[in-house]
Amino acid sequence: MLDRLRAGTRALSSAKSNNVLIVSMSPNFAAKWLVPRLGAFFEQHPGVDLRISAATQHVDFDSDGIDMAVRHGAGDWPHLHVTKLCTEALFPVYSNSSHDGGNRINALEDLTRHVLLHDRTREGWEPWLRQFRSDRAVFKLDKGPVFNQSALAIDAAVAGQGVALARSALAALDLLARRLVLPLDEFIPARFAYWIVCLKSSAGMPKITQFTRWLRAEADRDELGLDARRG
Repeated sequence: MLDRLRAGTRALSSAKSNNVLIVSMSPNFAAKWLVPRLGAFFEQHPGVDLRISAATQHVDFDSDGIDMAVRHGAGDWPHLHVTKLCTEALFPVYSNSSHDGGNRINALEDLTRHVLLHDRTREGWEPWLRQFRSDRAVFKLDKGPVFNQSALAIDAAVAGQGVALARSALAALDLLARRLVLPLDEFIPARFAYWIVCLKSSAGMPKITQFTRWLRAEADRDELGLDARRG
């Protein structure tokens, strides 16, 4: 009974503001993935009143007034409608200016000559290097600045401050615009992926299906572009 009441309330609210779409996502995803692309979305869908809510916590769709969200995780939210947006890989990136300036990275050993940038803690590089090298002590993993947001580490790499261990979705636009260089063939799959989620009762709403289609088309374009860069 309560579910039907909530669904009816949402239907009445939607009828009054059918063009308003409120989307929740992390600050990292908003800054590095979504915001630079919004002009293209508005050109294709000028009638959608898009409102972005950037937050680190997962929203409660019933109480927070959010239509849909982009979440980073394992995709295990059985009470929601879940669509995979993209999987990710982890790899080192650094600025195009550093790459062209004579301090080029051609092999893993070359990382020892660069400042390593860290995301949240200094523990991220060690498991990545473990996949490819046994003598990890030479990489000075206890050095280099630590950023509490992945976007900041990537921006520091763009600015030539060092080498970041980046997730492909967040670094895609900088790589495709050649602000960043992917110097090595070594990469590992990321533990989590990005997912588009909403209430099951809302999944068929035109504004949600439109935005979902656009998000997935952009993610597919990134994947093709990054594959071409690796090739």
